[in-house]
Amino acid sequence: MKIYFDGGCQPNPGRMESAVVARGQIYHCPDLGHGSNDQAEWLALLHAVDVALMLGEKDVTLLGDSALIIRQASGRNTKPTALIRPYHAAFVDRAAAFTRLRIRQIGRAQNLAGIALEKTIHGVAARQSIIVQSPPKV
Repeated sequence: MKIYFDGGCQPNPGRMESAVVARGQIYHCPDLGHGSNDQAEWLALLHAVDVALMLGEKDVTLLGDSALIIRQASGRNTKPTALIRPYHAAFVDRAAAFTRLRIRQIGRAQNLAGIALEKTIHGVAARQSIIVQSPPKV
C-alpha cells in the first residue's frame, strides 16, 4: 500500500501541521505545535506510520517529498542530531511492526499529501473528506 505524507509550518519556524493520504482519504493534523519545517516533516512521517498501523497494513511504501527526512529515516545520513534523535527513534520503533516498510522520495507535484495540505491551508479541500487527527506521539 502507498501512503503519502507531508508536513509544513507557517512561518518557518512556526505552527506545524501534517497531512497523510491513504486509500483516497486525507488524514490531517492541523496543530502539531511550534517548530521547524524539518520537525513538521518528521511528524508527518510518524503520522503516516500511525495511519498505516491504524489501517492494519503490514506492507507499506511511504512517499514524501523531503529529501532530508527520507535520507535520515532510511539511515543514509550520518548520525541523527540531538533534535532529530527522538523522531528517528520513534520511527525505528514503529517500523518494527511492519512486515515490509519502504520509504521513497517523490516530487512535490506527485505528493498527494502535499497537495491536500496546500488545499487545506487555502480552504479549498472539502471538509467532509478530511479526517482530523491528534498529533503523533514522539
